[in-house]
Amino acid sequence: MKIFVTGVNGQLGYDMVNELVRRGHTVIGSDITETYNGIPDGTAVVRVVYEQLDITDMDAVDSVLTRVCPDAVVHCAAWTAVDAAEDAENREKVYAVNAEGTRHIARICQRLGCKMLYISTDYVFNGEGTAPWQPDCRDYAPLCVYGDSKLQGELAVSELLEKYFIVRIAWVFGKNGSNFIKTMLNAGRKYDTVRVVNDQIGTPTYTYDLAKLLADMCESEKYGYYHATNEGGYISWYDFTREIFRQAGYTTRVVPVTTEEYGLSKAKRPRNSRLDKSRLTENGFSPLPSWQDALSRYLKELE
Repeated sequence: MKIFVTGVNGQLGYDMVNELVRRGHTVIGSDITETYNGIPDGTAVVRVVYEQLDITDMDAVDSVLTRVCPDAVVHCAAWTAVDAAEDAENREKVYAVNAEGTRHIARICQRLGCKMLYISTDYVFNGEGTAPWQPDCRDYAPLCVYGDSKLQGELAVSELLEKYFIVRIAWVFGKNGSNFIKTMLNAGRKYDTVRVVNDQIGTPTYTYDLAKLLADMCESEKYGYYHATNEGGYISWYDFTREIFRQAGYTTRVVPVTTEEYGLSKAKRPRNSRLDKSRLTENGFSPLPSWQDALSRYLKELE
C-alpha cells in the first residue's frame, strides 16, 4: 500500500512511519518543517519520501495528496499544546490545524476514494463520572479549546467520509518528542519531592505499540470509531509517576494532590479519561500490551 502520514516529526508520526516501512509499505511522510527531523531509526528514514506540508493550506493539501494519490492517509498532525491552546492569540491557529486542517485532508480523501485514519483524544468528552467512555458515545462536551478543536476534526471526518477510522487515545508517550515520562524523570533527578494529581484517571499510550495497531487498521476495512490505549488497568497520574520512579530506580517522593491543589494548568482537563477498548478485540484487532510493560520497554529505549 501507499500510505501518507502527516505529523511525522511528532511522537506517533515517527513510530507510525517506521512501523509501516518495516511492513514493506510505500510511505510518504509530511510535516510543516522543511525537512524531516525525526530520530534516525535504521533504514526507515532513508526509505521514506518527505513532503513539506502546511495542512491549514487547502491548496497545498490538494496539490500534495492529489500528486501522491495514496491508498490511505494516517493523520497524526495536530496542535497538542493543551495549555497554550487556551491563549487568545493561539486559538485561531489551533482550530486552523485541528479542525480545518483535518477537514482539508478529509475532503481530498473523499475525492480520491482513499482511507483516512484520524487520531483523536479523550478530551472530546467532559470527563465526568467513572464509567469508561464508549467509542460510539456522542455525549460530547469538551472542557477546553484543544478538546473542542479535536472534536471538530472528528466531525469533519465522519461527515465527509465512509472509509474512515477515528481512534481516540490518551496520555501519549514516545521516543521522538517530549512527554510526561520525560518530564517526570527530569523532575525526579532535580528534586527530592514532586507533586502529581491523583484525581485524573486514565491509561497511558505508548506510540510504538499504538503504531502497530494503526498499521493493522490501515491494512483492514473495519472502519469506525475506536479507543486505543495500553492495557493494564486505569490509573491516576500519581500512580503512573510512582511506577515510573520505581522502574527507573528513583527514590523521589511523590505527593498526591487534587487538580485544584496543583493549580498550574490553564486548560481544564477531564478527570475521567477511562476509554473502553473492547471494540478492538470485537473486530479482530490485538489489544496493546500493558502500560507497565510498555513503560519498561520505553525506559530501556531512553538509556
